Amino acid sequence: MESRIRDSRAGRALRAPHNWVQLAKFCIVGASGYAVNLAVYTLLLKWAGLHYLASAAVSFLVAVTNNYWWNRHWTFRGQRGHFAYQGMRFFVVALWALAANLVVLRLLVAGGVGKVLAQAIAIVLVTPMNFLGNKLWSFRHR
Repeated sequence: MESRIRDSRAGRALRAPHNWVQLAKFCIVGASGYAVNLAVYTLLLKWAGLHYLASAAVSFLVAVTNNYWWNRHWTFRGQRGHFAYQGMRFFVVALWALAANLVVLRLLVAGGVGKVLAQAIAIVLVTPMNFLGNKLWSFRHR
């Protein structure tokens, strides 16, 4: 069993150093997007008086724009394809991540978690899905 896992595509991917470097870069970009997301969310929620779900949607779109630029030019630089084609795929993955984020956010707020903390938790929980979607679809090798 262990031999099959080690020889599988996933096993080979886990042993490839470039995948770990790429994941580290994705996490750094994600951290910047996380900061952008929370800053915009807090500004819209606290100072603009926007509803927390609307604030989450707008802040997510701002952060996703930041993340696309950095992931395209740094994380997945060697896998750059057509700007608009990859951008559309990245946006589709982002919409799925946004939907998941809003569901988690709504559940956490309904459960009594503060709105900013709930958004912070929701972002972290959605990140693995976002990475896999972008690694395997948006920026995949042709």
